[in-house]
Amino acid sequence: MGAEEEQKGKQANEQPRSHPITETEFFTWKRRKDADASARKAEAARKRAEDIAAGTVQMNGRELFLHEPWVFDSSQY
Repeated sequence: MGAEEEQKGKQANEQPRSHPITETEFFTWKRRKDADASARKAEAARKRAEDIAAGTVQMNGRELFLHEPWVFDSSQY
């Protein structure tokens, strides 16, 4: 029984849409998708910055240089 349902699901995905989307519908969807991705990326960056400021995560080399440049100061030697 499970194989029959899976086969029906595959057939449904392979059949072309009876109502193709318009160009404006596609661009609206694409704009929304890009905005959502951008918002998720910005939220992740903000959270990472907060975590770095709180000292709960390790910084990578670039972040270390940006936040604590005295570590790389060679004028002391």
